[in-house]
Amino acid sequence: MKKVVAFICVHNSCRSIMAEGWALKLGNDVLEVYSAGTEEYSAPKPMALEVMRDANVDMSHAYSKLIPEIPRKLDILVTMGCGVECPYIPTKQREDWGLDDPSGGPKSGFEETRDLIKEEVIKLIDRVKRGEL
Repeated sequence: MKKVVAFICVHNSCRSIMAEGWALKLGNDVLEVYSAGTEEYSAPKPMALEVMRDANVDMSHAYSKLIPEIPRKLDILVTMGCGVECPYIPTKQREDWGLDDPSGGPKSGFEETRDLIKEEVIKLIDRVKRGEL
């Protein structure tokens, strides 16, 4: 049975969208993946989508969502390091990845964040596969 994971950030426009993309690409066999934000935002950041496409990650699924649009029961809830105070969402595991927001910076900052998120997603998938989560 797949673990239900949600990646949460303020706007669901950059880091959480990237994490969703990596988790769908790399962990689709063990994860049911969602992402959302705590505040409404118009659309994902174009540079976030661009650097993910550069890494051959399909981002056609990506749009900025709010927490009510994801399942109310999760196995894993990951905040991205944006000081987000999520409303209560039942979950078995909650963690914060402490990632800086590259928004407004150069493409290289988005690439660095993309690569850090990939590393964290791989670690998460490995923990799920080992039965630690």
